Amino acid sequence: MRKNYTILMPQMAPIHFELLESAVRASGYHVELLRECTMKTVETGLKYVNNDACYPSILVTGQMIEALQSGKYDLNKTALIMSQTGGGCRATNYIGFIRKALKDAGFENIPVISFNIVGMEKMPGFKLTIPLAERMLKMVVYADLLQKMLTKNRAYEVYKGETKKLFDTWMEKCKKLLEKSTTKEFKQSIYDIVNDFEKIELDTSVQKPKVGIVGEVLIKYHPFGNNFVADLLEKEGAEVILPDFMGFVKFMCTHKVTFNHLLNVSKTSSKVMKAAIKLIDILEKDVKLALASSSKNYLPPCDIWHLEDKVKDVLSIGNQTGEGWFLTAEMIEYIENDIPNIVCVQPFACLPNHVVGKGVIKTIREKYPDANISPIDYDPGASEANQTNRIKLLMTVAKDNLKTKQNRKQALETENESMFSGMGAKNIATIPEKID
Repeated sequence: MRKNYTILMPQMAPIHFELLESAVRASGYHVELLRECTMKTVETGLKYVNNDACYPSILVTGQMIEALQSGKYDLNKTALIMSQTGGGCRATNYIGFIRKALKDAGFENIPVISFNIVGMEKMPGFKLTIPLAERMLKMVVYADLLQKMLTKNRAYEVYKGETKKLFDTWMEKCKKLLEKSTTKEFKQSIYDIVNDFEKIELDTSVQKPKVGIVGEVLIKYHPFGNNFVADLLEKEGAEVILPDFMGFVKFMCTHKVTFNHLLNVSKTSSKVMKAAIKLIDILEKDVKLALASSSKNYLPPCDIWHLEDKVKDVLSIGNQTGEGWFLTAEMIEYIENDIPNIVCVQPFACLPNHVVGKGVIKTIREKYPDANISPIDYDPGASEANQTNRIKLLMTVAKDNLKTKQNRKQALETENESMFSGMGAKNIATIPEKID
């Protein structure tokens, strides 16, 4: 497949998959990211996937069938690729959806590559090598960092468009660095990215409410899948925070550790997964140092073991289907980092995400009274007006809470100033006029 095939990859997270395309191409495969997603894509997906299936499966299948029907590709030398992690949801069953859709659409001869590291299916013609795995991990580090730079600086930039321009420049640089950069160049580029964005002038005279987005992995990143929720929040006056994709990767590594512990089975795979998390932590070390030296208060990469420990008060870590306990942990991480406003997005009728998303909101509010969480469902037939109204309501509450907090802080500062002023006057009055 390196030489002869074009491998089509569906969109999931625009920033990350833009770099993923370059990372896989650098390993010799002609991968093409399916960037476009429209209502026609949804209609195509609904034609070949039962509408009882979740919205992400409809979008992904629709993109693939639409691409094959476009006439742009030689159908004798085209393949599709889809990740498969062994979970109970999209992470496993999309391959079946896609193959059935291909058969119904008359493309039964198109091969579907299962991209997995758990041995679910063989991958003839496609091999996950150590250099490719390294590039993919570096890709996630770059994408997470650029995502932080974009959302933080765009919210407060003095010169509109400056952040996006610098972001686009660094996207192209990162694509080239993924091809053949050394470890030294990779580390240095992390500091260079943060330093370059540090030069962007911000106007923080009017503080904006911070709003974090959590939810099903495609819906929370895919702009079309969530009706451009990040853009809508920014228009409503929010500073948007998107979670790191690497956090989800770390969470996937903890699956086997938890599984082996709860069922008391082989510990070998647990050691492998713990080693993988340590490797990721090493890759993120320079990100943490670079962000710590910044004056712009970026959210640092997560400590997955800390989040796992914190979430145990809310639900069992045996919740692993879909985003599992990690979705709940992301909400707790936001709140503990002074991001109390959260939009929880999920496909309509996604049972696992309703359990670990909607299902824990009451408990989280009891534990964190300032939490302002709004769950929003997405589906081909979902009301966009309803989604927008929920976001507007969340933002109204967020702005009121922020104003109340600022008033309290100002009142406390005034009270402290008065107290210290009184103490100073009293002390001065007790000093003798003349000291012998």
